[in-house]
Amino acid sequence: MTAPTLDPRLPLLQQASLKDKVVLVRLDHNVVKKGQINDPYRIDRTLGTLFYIVAQGGRPILMTHVGRPRDKQTGQIAAGPESSVQPIADYLASKLHCRLALPQFPAGPQGIAAIDTSINLAIRQLRAGEVDGIYLPNTRWFAGEEAKGPAREAFALQLAGLADIYVNDAFGSWQPHASTFDVTRHLPAYAGWLLQDEIRHLDQVLSPARPFLAVVAGAKYDTKIGPLNAIYKQVDQLILGGVIYNTYLCAKYGVRIKGVSEADIAAARPLVKADARQGKIVELPLLVESDVLGREEGRFRTVAVKDLRPGRELGYVLDIDPRSFQAPAVARALGRAATIFVNAVMGFTPHFTDGSRALDTTIDANRAAAKLYGGGDTLQEFKDLCPGLYLSVLDNAQYYFFTGGGTVLTAIEQGSPYGLEPVAALMDNARNLGGWPRQAAARDNRAKPKAKKRISPREKA
Repeated sequence: MTAPTLDPRLPLLQQASLKDKVVLVRLDHNVVKKGQINDPYRIDRTLGTLFYIVAQGGRPILMTHVGRPRDKQTGQIAAGPESSVQPIADYLASKLHCRLALPQFPAGPQGIAAIDTSINLAIRQLRAGEVDGIYLPNTRWFAGEEAKGPAREAFALQLAGLADIYVNDAFGSWQPHASTFDVTRHLPAYAGWLLQDEIRHLDQVLSPARPFLAVVAGAKYDTKIGPLNAIYKQVDQLILGGVIYNTYLCAKYGVRIKGVSEADIAAARPLVKADARQGKIVELPLLVESDVLGREEGRFRTVAVKDLRPGRELGYVLDIDPRSFQAPAVARALGRAATIFVNAVMGFTPHFTDGSRALDTTIDANRAAAKLYGGGDTLQEFKDLCPGLYLSVLDNAQYYFFTGGGTVLTAIEQGSPYGLEPVAALMDNARNLGGWPRQAAARDNRAKPKAKKRISPREKA
């Protein structure tokens, strides 16, 4: 299969002159939980970009967000070890045998107010080759990262003041924050190798070989309405799981399942109505019902969808019985698909995992299909439940693991990866630097947009 071409308006890292330039790189290394790296896959996928920058003579400054340290109710930001980039920097230093500087800035209840002049020493060391790179603190520790107004603009200018060039390689960070969006107004900006690869593979989801089957699950129905409706229009067949499937069953069969809200049931009725006409949804026929949110012997059982009647009340439906994937309609749908997209954990983890394991092994039995997995939880479940299979398919051309499930769903909802705001910002930057076509973006990257003045941390201070 020929790899899809990228939009010629997107400026690419390989078009930039990097020699002796400080390169600010936005990554999605959001893999730390409670101070530990659970799976370094997202880090490993960016090593190509980092190697290329250094090989071309660039001096990298790295940044990523980690977790959600900002309290939405109070606005306070907890800049503590649980959301620190230290484990990421340690992993990179060990993996690449490199020296990384980790600057520290004072943090208060509202996070880090600014990048202060203390970073200048690290930048001098970087330019002199005394360190191999700088890893900035968690971008969400900075007050301006997700703010609005002057604080956000000030932070974007401070970031731009550190470097000569900006590279976005953070596919999973699709939200337009200061470090993914605003900074592109002040520096020549390019798409990294991972971002390019993810956009190319999105084409297999947006323009799939058919039959196209998607498997979608989620813990809340209302957060997936937009993407789910868009996916439904795109697919030939659709399999649902998790609370999304529970909500669909409530809306279709008039039953009540514990934990499913009336508002979500109402929101699911249009999908039920649409499917009554088009018949794309392949129902998984056997459910695992439980009396409690946990796995206690004697308190969970298998329930058949064919036995659901209006008014029936069920406990928590926490998994799909693995025998569902042997049902003729389900096995046929998964076996004949030419493209399979999966953004789904079928059971309530860590207690119920049989459904997800059966899903992954059944999909693998279709050796001809392109199999694309999106979402950190989806990938983690695959790796944990089927470790041998996971390792065997990492370099299999029939499989692709996206580093951002939310990004994939947003692109599906929009119908294009180029509508993602950080990606659109790169294209706008190229236009401002000299217009399209693509070759114009490769001109001397010392040129800066005239509309904004870059300032250094020293000047800002």
